[in-house]
Formats: sequence, structure tokens, C-alpha cells
Amino acid sequence: MVMTISIIYFIYILLKIYISFMQAGFVLKAKDQKAVLMLPSKFYKAGKYSAKKEKIVILETIVEYILFIFWIGFGLQWLDEVIQVKNIILKSIIYIDIFLAINYIVGLPFDIYQKFVLDEKFGFNNSTISLFIKDNLKGALLFLIFGSLIIGAISYIILNFENWWIWGFLFVFTLIIFINAIYPTIIAPMFNKFTPLKDEELKKDIDGLLKRSGFKSNGVYVVDASKRDSRLNAYFGGLGKSKRVVLFDTLLEKLSKDELLAVLGHELGHFANKDILKNIFMMGVMIFALFYIFANLPNELFDELHLSKEPYTIEALFLLLSPVFTFFFMPLINFVSRKNEYGADRHGANLTSRSSLRNALLKLVDENSHFPLSHPLYIFFYYSHPPIIDRLKALGFEEDSLSAKEALKESCAAKEIEDEDRRGD
Repeated sequence: MVMTISIIYFIYILLKIYISFMQAGFVLKAKDQKAVLMLPSKFYKAGKYSAKKEKIVILETIVEYILFIFWIGFGLQWLDEVIQVKNIILKSIIYIDIFLAINYIVGLPFDIYQKFVLDEKFGFNNSTISLFIKDNLKGALLFLIFGSLIIGAISYIILNFENWWIWGFLFVFTLIIFINAIYPTIIAPMFNKFTPLKDEELKKDIDGLLKRSGFKSNGVYVVDASKRDSRLNAYFGGLGKSKRVVLFDTLLEKLSKDELLAVLGHELGHFANKDILKNIFMMGVMIFALFYIFANLPNELFDELHLSKEPYTIEALFLLLSPVFTFFFMPLINFVSRKNEYGADRHGANLTSRSSLRNALLKLVDENSHFPLSHPLYIFFYYSHPPIIDRLKALGFEEDSLSAKEALKESCAAKEIEDEDRRGD
């Protein structure tokens, strides 16, 4: 059984490396060709960044495999022997906390390199070492408190319920929905500062957009995302009465009013089309399948690993092997997600205008320096959004008419006029 799982994991690792290798080669070749959707200098720069990022992913994947061999070979058994605690629930909490801590420490150098070397070199990183440390300490503390409680609760369910995987799924699924509900008002403010939008004219336009879509929120907020990086984004966070509109301060700085409204119109399209409910359902199906699979792992596997079948060993194998399952399941979720994006684009264009949404998408590509071309295999496995060029074509724009230079000129001119109007007021 261990041999079978090891072969499957090896295939998973090889496939990940192959996809990254193909993507890096594709981008390196494409960056030297005619620029698409971006100015030539930024197109070339974005290509270099994307290729370098994939090289890091390849190295990270190799380390992931080494870590898998460590845990399967003797790490899980070693951890079981080291933790001499009789209470199973308490031992489960300590066991999984240490398991995750080791995985986190091994992966930390990649996060540091990504942010403070690669992102710094290409001008994306605005964060500092002290802020990075604070963010990680806050995250670790939150997990130590609430994550441990969750581990303890799941361990209790495993010990006390015959069909524990059903109750475990219901507990975790309910918890995910609850966290999504409280995230914008309780969790996110622990890491960023949220302030109500001060631009009354823009706020009025946004409120009008929300009313036309039947979307009720408890406010429009600006988040100080620029203290970490320069990328642009906006989202609707929360569920029920906690829903709020969140705008990155970088988005307000770079996009004109019409472009910003088009972006929000796109997001409202997800609400109107019930895409959020669809995503919750699909994630629920995936989590349900995961709980069923790991509840029915054969005793033979535990015997070969020299492990007793306890809550903490089941949970550790769940955390260790579930990435394999999600890797092969996510293309289905991503396929549906890409379809949903086209519908959201149509909604955003109808609420505002096609040209505003086009300019906004071009600006997002340009400012975020996201390379607009990818290998088909990479898109299949990893893209939750269609390539921007496909989205623009679906909106009715031909490739030859998608002039980044002209659109950016038009966008910047509109932004300058708006800024002058605000200063005049």
C-alpha cells in the first residue's frame, strides 16, 4: 500500500515539475516575440518574472517530495514516538502542530526569496522584514489558538462517532463558511487597515451600481494593500450582513472611476450569477470526497508505516496526501471558474461599458505585470481565470484592436482629468 501511494505521489510530483518546466520554456520563448496587451518593455519584464517564478516552483516541488519521503520513511513514526502524551486529543493537537510547523519552516525560505529577492527585484514588493515577521507571527498565533481547537474538535469526532467522516465534513464545511463570514470584519483587519471610502462621489456611484445589481453591503472600504506590494485588486468580502466592498488603495490610485466601476461590475456579476454558491458547492464536494477517502484508508497502510490508527495519524496523512487529490480535482473547479469569469465580464460590461472593462483589464495586466500568455497545460491545471486576451475577445474585441498603448493613454488621460477635478473641488 505504501508503495502504491509513493508511486502516485511520485507521478504527481513529476507532473507538477513537467508543467512548470513547460510553462517556463513557453514564457521564455514568448517574451522575445511580439508584445501582446502590454508595452514591449513590460511584456519582456513580465515574461522574465514569470519564468523565474516557475523555476522557484520547480525547486519547491523537489523539496516537497523530499519532505514527503521524510514523513513516509520515518518522520511520522518518529513524531509518534517523541510525543509521550497519553491523552489522545492532546497528543493529536501537539502532533499536528509540530507536523505543520516543520512543513512551514521548510517552506519559509521560498516565501522569503519570493518576496524579498524576486518581487523586490521586479518592483512588486513594498513590504519590510519587520512587517513580514509580524504577519507570520500573527498567523502562527492565530493557528496555534484556533487551529489547535479545530484539530482537537476533529480528533474528538474521530474518537466518538462511528461515521466520523460525515460529521467531520459537516464540521469543517460549516467552519469554512463561518470563517468566510467573519473574515472581512474580524480576521483581515488584524493584518491590514480598513478605512471607509472618503470619495463621496465615487461612493455614490458604487452604491448606485450595487443597487442596480441588488447587492446589499455594510460599506465600501479601502485597504492599505500598498504597504505589502504594488498589485491592484478589489473584492467583495463576507457573507450575509457582513458583506463589504473592499478596494485596494493601489486600485484607487491607478484606475479611473469608470474602470473601477467596471471592475466592481465584474465582481457583481459573480453575485448575480450565483457563482459564489456554485464555488461553495464544488468545494464542498471536494472536501466531502477527501473525508470519505481518508476515513477509509486500509489498516494495511498504517501497519506498513508502523503507525497506530489514531486521530493524529489519520489527520497527518490527510494533510500529507490531500494535495495529490486536490491537484487532480482542481482542474474541474478551475474549468467551471473560467466559465464563470466570462459571465461576470458580460455582466460588468452591461452595467458599465465594454470599453471601460477593456481598459481596466489592460491596466490590471500592465500594473500587475502578469504575463498574458501561458502554456495550455498550465492554464488547464492552474488558471481559475481565463487568459485576459481570451476574456477581451469574448467581449468582442479583436486581437489587432487590443492596443495596450492606446488604451493606457486613454485610461491615464481619464485618470488625470479625475484627479484634477478632485483637486479643484
